Amino acid sequence: MAAKTEIVDAELLPHDRPLPAPVRASAEPRYLVTQHTMLGPGELPPLAGARPPWTDADFRLSEEDVADLEEEDLAENTRINRDSTVGAFEAWCAAQDPPRLAFPCTTATYTAYGLHLIREGKSGAYKPDSVGQYMSRIYNWQPVDYRPDPSRVKGRIRAWKKTWVQSGGAVERSAAVTIEYNLRIIDAIDESTTIGKRDAFLAALAYSNAHREMELADQLIKRVRVYDTGLHVTTAVSKTDQAGQGASRWIEDRADLKLVRRARAWLAALAELGADGGDDPLFRALTRGGNLVTYPAGRTRGTRMRPGSLNERLQHLAERAGVPYIDGKKVTAHSWRAGPNTDLAERGVPLAERNTAFRWAPGSHTADTVYDRRHGAGTRDPLGQVPLYGEKPRAAEH
Repeated sequence: MAAKTEIVDAELLPHDRPLPAPVRASAEPRYLVTQHTMLGPGELPPLAGARPPWTDADFRLSEEDVADLEEEDLAENTRINRDSTVGAFEAWCAAQDPPRLAFPCTTATYTAYGLHLIREGKSGAYKPDSVGQYMSRIYNWQPVDYRPDPSRVKGRIRAWKKTWVQSGGAVERSAAVTIEYNLRIIDAIDESTTIGKRDAFLAALAYSNAHREMELADQLIKRVRVYDTGLHVTTAVSKTDQAGQGASRWIEDRADLKLVRRARAWLAALAELGADGGDDPLFRALTRGGNLVTYPAGRTRGTRMRPGSLNERLQHLAERAGVPYIDGKKVTAHSWRAGPNTDLAERGVPLAERNTAFRWAPGSHTADTVYDRRHGAGTRDPLGQVPLYGEKPRAAEH
């Protein structure tokens, strides 16, 4: 009986070509190890490519969740500034030929727009710091995973600012309403009227707690507790406290500012107007007759004044007192923030203490570099403290 022949389907290889490696039944596992990996005794790292056992439910939000996320999470003035800047950027992108995509934008689009603003700025439309703020807002508006590289634009802004300063450019700062100027402003107010009661307390509190205009506009009655010897003021949210942890401070009464008397006078006026609830705004817009201004239903800010309205009111008070400008600088709401810081700095109060009292970030030097605006600083020569050559130096005081 003939033997069975087995037919094998195969490819003949040249004698000099190596044979392929045998295929293993199962590949060795691959592990994912990074500089953050920490393993206990006998514990293996996670497998590379392994994913958590998510299901469709792990990616879903409820309608209530979506509605909550659609609520704005920025302060109103920050949102207004962002929307204005973003709107200008979107309009510029749409006007290009061909149009550019604004969201998410490429690094080239971001850079081109920054260079456009710099060219406009060199023609007088903007200042370097303003362009820097605009580009920062656009950068933060972009989705995190698609944000452009801002380095080239920042470099061009720095170079422009250097030449801008060399050619005489200067950053405009508001004046410092120090204690003497604030008292002059308050003395010009007729405190017998409802409007006068509000204005006097507004100017006194703005100085005493170095309030930003948004903080004043958003302050509630329940956050200001009045005692015989002073006020306990809580600022719920500030520019450096977006988490809303709040900052509380005890402010002692002073014979010149008369915070307690003025606070009680204004709160009594609010009670007469029926607007003295704890959740009611501390400062209200008033008609010329001293009545509450009524707003349309559904107003975003409810009955709170706009920060811009408070700024205009404080400027009006300064102008009426004859000090719309101090040392050549215009008085604005921020002047009531620069004023007390300048007074404290001139009297040697440490930076850390001023940062805490007036809600600057810990470690910030803004209070010294931006908000120390001493009057007549350019008229005092520090060399005047050096004795004339040949004269005996005065003994050091101990």
